[in-house]
Amino acid sequence: MASQLPTSPERIAAILKFLDETNRLKDTLRSGHTPGGRRESTAEHSWRLCLLAIVLGNDLEGIDLLRLLKICVVHDLGEAISGDIPATEQSAGDDRAARERTDLATLCAPLPPDLKADIIALWDEYAEARTPEAVIAKGLDKIETMLTHTTGDNPPDFDYRFNLAYGVEATNRHPLLAAIRAHVDARTGSLASHPGR
Repeated sequence: MASQLPTSPERIAAILKFLDETNRLKDTLRSGHTPGGRRESTAEHSWRLCLLAIVLGNDLEGIDLLRLLKICVVHDLGEAISGDIPATEQSAGDDRAARERTDLATLCAPLPPDLKADIIALWDEYAEARTPEAVIAKGLDKIETMLTHTTGDNPPDFDYRFNLAYGVEATNRHPLLAAIRAHVDARTGSLASHPGR
């Protein structure tokens, strides 16, 4: 094993400054609700997305699990600045991706150049879905959102049918994603036919 040089105090300070800023993700609320009925944070969504990747890791042949986890952790970091746009309000051409990338670059500004470049490259990989790991991350991201919709204590007017059309393209790009989606769609169908549970 190659020995590493000790991390400089300046590098440590830069990393800690970045972590202080990204801590805001814990207060960035999404439209999904927890089983207890409160709105979830983006940090909570990212945590469960990573957990989903871990428990499926053995079934994802040819996927670099560490890279997948890195992408999952980074994919919504930019929301720490401008917040989350609920899935129900997203549309093509809404410039959301450009804003999130700009916000991510702002968050990464304190980092040493190598770390900044690594994090932004992971985000770009996700946004462009240009690798197998990014394809899986995008699909799992949609599935995690759908799972939250089906297990949260949602408001009485929550439209479960939204799930049935949400993220179809992303979840159809891999057989395992499609298989999981079929289960989530069945769960959603049951909820949609019995509003107010």
